[in-house]
Amino acid sequence: MNRRTKKLSLVGALGVLLMAVWMMTGCSSFRPLITDVEFVPTTISPNADGKDDVTHIFYRLSRNADFTAYFTDRKGQRFYLRKNRRRSAGKYDFFWGGVIPTHERFTTKYFDGLALDKVLPDGVYTYTFEAVDDGGHRGVVQGQIEIRNADTVLPELREFTLSQKIFSPNQDGIDDRVGITYYLNKKASRVRVYLLGPDGTEYPIEEKERNIPSGEPGIHYYDYDAGIDKRAEPPPDGTYTVVGEVTDLVGNHTMITRTLTITEGGVPRADILNGVVDFSAKVVPLGGKLVFTSTVENIGKVPIRTSGPPPGTVYHIGENFNTLAKRSGDTSWYEQPGVWRFGINFETNAGIPYPFRFAVGREQDLEKRVIDGKTYYYLLPGHRGLVTGTIIIDEKQPRNPVYFWGGLIHEDVGIESFNNYVDAHSISIGVP
Repeated sequence: MNRRTKKLSLVGALGVLLMAVWMMTGCSSFRPLITDVEFVPTTISPNADGKDDVTHIFYRLSRNADFTAYFTDRKGQRFYLRKNRRRSAGKYDFFWGGVIPTHERFTTKYFDGLALDKVLPDGVYTYTFEAVDDGGHRGVVQGQIEIRNADTVLPELREFTLSQKIFSPNQDGIDDRVGITYYLNKKASRVRVYLLGPDGTEYPIEEKERNIPSGEPGIHYYDYDAGIDKRAEPPPDGTYTVVGEVTDLVGNHTMITRTLTITEGGVPRADILNGVVDFSAKVVPLGGKLVFTSTVENIGKVPIRTSGPPPGTVYHIGENFNTLAKRSGDTSWYEQPGVWRFGINFETNAGIPYPFRFAVGREQDLEKRVIDGKTYYYLLPGHRGLVTGTIIIDEKQPRNPVYFWGGLIHEDVGIESFNNYVDAHSISIGVP
């Protein structure tokens, strides 16, 4: 082989090598970036009738790229479906029912909120699928799709209303619950109502289902207690956003918000100090007095509300707090939802449990509050209240001796097991 032949062979080999490198690297930049775009079918009617509600969309990327898809109406307005979404090379497919994400203010006579997603109105649209790879190369594919008989009526949570703006979920019977109501104008596939915290935490609120099932048109009601009824700690005190979201059967999606402030929220907890109820005697003559003394401590994080009869009240053994309230004319002595009272019960009692009830502290032990013109008393967290009282045993009992014991009642809520049947004492009546 002469020198000229060797030189040509070397050049040829180098060319083959360069061609291979180009095929492995640079050539890909000249291949179409986005291909195989297809809509099946090309005409849809997104109205939830089960016929051509969606189209199946296919496309392929030959290499990694940022992908954008949008639709243009005959006026030139663009509606973005995807915008600069990072995609790896490969095949893609998804179903589309004419819904475009949006974030527009939506106001009607009964609704003022946001439209988050909505179905495009009827018309012929030009779709544009666009991709830009890491080298800045751009690929574009366009075509047309038609939308007919679209359901573009947006779902509304009309007159979305909170019963109050300030909320204290602590089971004191005052502003413990928030009622949320709205009228749903059309059938929905999903309705969500939740509390949104400043840090983005969501606290779901469950619907109180009545005669109209969830998601059906009509009036709906939510009774929010912040979890207190289940003895769960409520969200921390602060200002929250109550969010209502609704999505209809075709994907139209709206949202409405209100503001709610939580204050003094928490599970109330109290205890009979050391589980002790001191009685004045173990033997009481018929017609004599049985005096008791005990201490209540607020061991929780929220104030507990209480009401009379006050410590020191005298009962006859045949009376109870209701008869005493009737006799005194003080209606606050009747049972009240959310009120805490110390009670004395006894073995032969066949009537109201814990008939002898008292406020959980003296007036000087409690904090006085005026709310909406009414006066209330609270035992604050970490504070103690002294409770005393007298029972005149002026009626014979079916058995003798008789057990007497203390308890701590959270009226219309319950009695904790450790505050029930506390420190029972056997009291003999009229027997030395």
